[in-house]
Amino acid sequence: MTVIVTDTGFAADDLNVEFTALPDLDGQDAVFIPSDTNPADLTAALKASIVAIDFPSFADGRGFTLASQLRKLGYQGRLRAQGHVICEQYTMARRSGFDEVAISDDLAARQPENLWQTRSDWKANDYQARVRG
Repeated sequence: MTVIVTDTGFAADDLNVEFTALPDLDGQDAVFIPSDTNPADLTAALKASIVAIDFPSFADGRGFTLASQLRKLGYQGRLRAQGHVICEQYTMARRSGFDEVAISDDLAARQPENLWQTRSDWKANDYQARVRG
């Protein structure tokens, strides 16, 4: 099972779709982007209604860059971080453009909802916004 984390807390996964990997994309509405994707290839995903970006390890931050680049290209759909994202990374996930994080039931048990909720006010502690004045 998968737990979806948003600013309002935990929820069940409401998607019942088959994700298509970015290189195999052929007009599909749900796209899966591996973490080693070349950012130059992201334009192929712009028409999808949902994009999931893989995080094979919590130590692999390439997904944050891919999400940011996708949003800069104009992507307006639902953007999901999927895989090994830990609660300490939730703020970064939201700032880089993700709408939600999909985690395993095991991770949700080790890092319960209240830990994720402490990071849900991600706009309040934005260092760059404070510096810009």
